[in-house]
Amino acid sequence: MLTFLDKCPKFLFFTGKGGVGKTSLSCASAVYLADQGKKVLLVSTDPASNVGEVFGVTIGNRVTPVPGAGALSALEINPEEAARRYRERLVGPVRGVLPDDVVRGIEEQLSGGCTVEIAAFDEFTALLTDEQLIAGYDHVLFDTAPTGHTIRLLKLPGAWSGFIETNPEGASCLGPLAGLLKQKSLYDHSVSVLSDPKRTRLILVCRGQRSSLSEVFRTAGELASTGLLSQYLVINGLFPLSQSQGDPLAESILRRERQALSEVGPQLSRFPVDRLPLKEYNMVGVDHLRSFFSGEPFRESPSVSPAGGRPAGLPVPEEDSRSSPLEEWLDTLSVAGKGLVMMVGKGGVGKTTMAAAIAVGLARRGFPVHLTTTDPAAHLSRTLSGLPDRLTVSRIDPEEETARYARSVLSDAGKNLDASGLRMLEEDLRSPCTEEVAVFQAFSRTIALADTQFVIMDTAPTGHTLLLLDATGAYHREVVRHTSGEGPVLTPFMRLLDPDRTKIIIVTLLETTPVQEAFSLEADLLRAGITPWGWIFNQSLMVSDSLSPLLGKRALSEERQWEEIRGRIPHPVAFVPVRALEPVGEKELSALLTDGKPPWQPSSRL
Repeated sequence: MLTFLDKCPKFLFFTGKGGVGKTSLSCASAVYLADQGKKVLLVSTDPASNVGEVFGVTIGNRVTPVPGAGALSALEINPEEAARRYRERLVGPVRGVLPDDVVRGIEEQLSGGCTVEIAAFDEFTALLTDEQLIAGYDHVLFDTAPTGHTIRLLKLPGAWSGFIETNPEGASCLGPLAGLLKQKSLYDHSVSVLSDPKRTRLILVCRGQRSSLSEVFRTAGELASTGLLSQYLVINGLFPLSQSQGDPLAESILRRERQALSEVGPQLSRFPVDRLPLKEYNMVGVDHLRSFFSGEPFRESPSVSPAGGRPAGLPVPEEDSRSSPLEEWLDTLSVAGKGLVMMVGKGGVGKTTMAAAIAVGLARRGFPVHLTTTDPAAHLSRTLSGLPDRLTVSRIDPEEETARYARSVLSDAGKNLDASGLRMLEEDLRSPCTEEVAVFQAFSRTIALADTQFVIMDTAPTGHTLLLLDATGAYHREVVRHTSGEGPVLTPFMRLLDPDRTKIIIVTLLETTPVQEAFSLEADLLRAGITPWGWIFNQSLMVSDSLSPLLGKRALSEERQWEEIRGRIPHPVAFVPVRALEPVGEKELSALLTDGKPPWQPSSRL
């Protein structure tokens, strides 16, 4: 019996980074409970929700029965649409009353992730407080729980109804607080439900990887600090020992997972823990979901050759001339001899490694290169040791930069606030968007180096941050205003808008949720006026050499994913394979540049 489903309470919340399998886990859990004769409602608040695709039925923002799954129904809350309605509820009353530029500033203040969080919380608060609806179900499962930041916001006293109107240029996440007072009693009830272990259980989902484990422990601490203590941990997608023997790539994956888990042993002891093996198939369809916890293979999976790899009879994808190894990208980047190359993407997709590989490649070609990163991982110093003399590295400490930024905001925006207002401002400054702005300001001090050399930037800001820095006057407009008449001004934001100076590269994985998040990030950047230069699909199995049947079937899933999305990406594309050796040092980083190949190119696994 799985620990997290043993004697479970009415409400289960599944949370975790994109790509760790929380949607598959929540859907499989819902089917499992329904098969036990329970009446179940599955609610998704994930911006990249694919619950409808998993069940093969159109769901949307209405309670929809799932065919073939007993008394299971599902509901998808669209956070972006919820945020749009939420913004209009707050901004509508002041439109036509306040100046247009102030209204635009308010709208931008409300365009960030924090607004989406609270708008989504609005939606499922309505569910939690709908006693008549909830009474009709034995269990209600939520795919993607609120963050600790959201809960802290909702637990704060007071109201900020006048803050935005009097501080239209404050570059923070304070906008959402303007409407909280009206909902306070509902929010109080919802937070009490979340904090009650008899009614609610949090399931933290991660992978057996250093970055994923580090992130889930951070999330656990953040939620525990708000009183959400009933936490269970599920380590998903662990490579089965039985599938690893005889294949160097499979054995390498297994070895890395074991090492990562051994390093965090004491932290794991804080939770009830379940470990689930990597599946050879995508979690699509009720039958697949039923087999998720059984430990048995799904019998209708496509057959593969005795050597593993590509299932027999699979059509070979057509060639795509945009695809190339990263080494070929360096030919284009090298022409200018300088410039800014910025890696963007969600956590855990390998941005730091890709940035380091490109930096090494350019340095080996004789160019001076500066690599700047915020990656705090302990292995980074090993990764970058013994590299070319022309490569210099700077590391930005997000905590230090956020503290510096917070002190600046408090001394300015906080000087006229009363004690209650000051406490709320201090709380808001602990949000993720604050760190984003603070880190970008630190990056801004490095961007000017790109006038004389290459600057490779890891962990770039989202389009929302850029718009805050530009549209609200936090950086760009203020610089232009204060230097009017003193000659041309080139701000960091203006550099990012210039494709001759800056190349933005989206890094992602060829899996459903990371791909959807990458498209969302691209839309965010386009809204800021920034067009990505290319996409990197990192850690790809379909361009890796493996004789493992399990990895071969996973590669097939990637190929199908690529066929679905290739028409939506108008930019150059690079595929970087999963490698048996960890990308540490100049030799292994350089290999990442040359090993990538188009998905249709034959390899030993086919």
